[in-house]
Amino acid sequence: MAIGLTGEDLTVADVWAVAVDGAAAGLTDTAREKMRAARELVERAAHGSSEHTYGVNTGFGRFVAVAIAEEDTQELQLRLLRSHACGVGEPYPDEVVRAALLLRANALAKGNSGARVETVELLLALLGSGVLPVVPSRGSVGASGDLAPLAHLALPLVGEGEAWFGGERLPGGEALARAGLEPVRLEAKEGLSLINGTQFMAAMLALGLVRARRLAKAADVACALSVEALQGSRTSFLPQIHALRPLRGQVAAAANVLRLLEGSAIIEAHRWCDKVQDAYSLRCAPQVHGASRDLLDYGEYTVGVELNAATDNPLVLVDDEALVSNGNFHGQPLAFALDTLAMAVSELASISERRLERLVNPNLSDGLPAFLTSHGGLNSGFMIPQYVSASLVSENKVLCHPASVDSIPTSAGQEDHVSMGNAAGLKGWQVLANSERAVAIELLAGAQGVEFHAPLEPGVGGRAARAAVRELSPRLKDDRSLAVDIEAVAVAIRDGSLVAAVEAEAGELE
Repeated sequence: MAIGLTGEDLTVADVWAVAVDGAAAGLTDTAREKMRAARELVERAAHGSSEHTYGVNTGFGRFVAVAIAEEDTQELQLRLLRSHACGVGEPYPDEVVRAALLLRANALAKGNSGARVETVELLLALLGSGVLPVVPSRGSVGASGDLAPLAHLALPLVGEGEAWFGGERLPGGEALARAGLEPVRLEAKEGLSLINGTQFMAAMLALGLVRARRLAKAADVACALSVEALQGSRTSFLPQIHALRPLRGQVAAAANVLRLLEGSAIIEAHRWCDKVQDAYSLRCAPQVHGASRDLLDYGEYTVGVELNAATDNPLVLVDDEALVSNGNFHGQPLAFALDTLAMAVSELASISERRLERLVNPNLSDGLPAFLTSHGGLNSGFMIPQYVSASLVSENKVLCHPASVDSIPTSAGQEDHVSMGNAAGLKGWQVLANSERAVAIELLAGAQGVEFHAPLEPGVGGRAARAAVRELSPRLKDDRSLAVDIEAVAVAIRDGSLVAAVEAEAGELE
């Protein structure tokens, strides 16, 4: 069933369903009615009024004071797309482009931009037919929205630019033709409506949050497995402790680990050992994992609003019969949220690497063989995977410097404060990928570690986690390259299959 766009109720789950899982989306009748009402106002401003309306009968940016003749209205919108489509660098990931197509359509469906119904339906037809615009990822400063990326996204609508279709990178017009689609001729304000907005920032945040939530659960699973392998204590995760500092994320992380440790013969066997306290990377995991979860909550609130926001300029206020210049396109809220997303997942990786160090270091692991190999010297075991994790965590520290506190004036000082939200999103996605791989390495090492305690078995969560890891990576006996294994587990974290396998045995995690 297609997701019906109203401009009012799109969710993060909807974005993932369309962008990643291939669900269909279409305009609702309600959206069409709102769009037609807004379009009537735009037509009156373009053809029946002597007043200057930004982007309708004026130039753009610093050229706001330049009047545009009525006969040049269509040419103005086409030239806007051409001039703004000057992004550089490698293209955005396919799923980000698909999400941006959906989000731009939903923003226009809200009925505050004045775009024609047929223009938005063609935007959605690109999604439905598999025409994927080629959009360079560098060039947006995140104010006036994602101007350069959105211009590249829109060019195929007029038969220009480039797009992927059927596995080929083609001129935009050819891609449309192969898909059986006809280009549109933009009318007054439509070019501006297509490029003024925050949709690439919002796309990276929405999709990134889904992955980050899965990573947060996977980090709890990895922690539980490491607690088992290191013969740690379950008492640090007792609910009585966390009720005394009831931060939502902390309580959830502690409950997850405690659930995963249920029925552990390994922990039961050393209940009366003389170890008084575990290291912080075990004992304080709920506090650290929980703080990351709380940052993700902030991101979810922000993107939940943004997915259904009107971020065009000028906005069409139908009830007031007015077109009003505004600043809803400014990406500062998203820039902050994307920077905090990077911080949140970076910390999950950072504490994961410290638990990994304890697993492989015989001075810290309390009886596990050095680097988790039975034939050290001839074999290096998990020595170098820990190097890899350290490298990823170190790179994250550099990437977590906030982009959102930077600003460079543009458009000859007319646009004198910008958000740099696109930069926040791009580096946030790299931090996310690094962190998925770091936690994947801990899961591989944790699975190896608990097997040295045989015949004692870990708890229900540990058994399920080990089984899920072993589906992707056999036990490391003699040395082999683990590069493919690390990536396979990272993909399982990203697509949710690893956590789903654990939840099938241990129950749903928070």
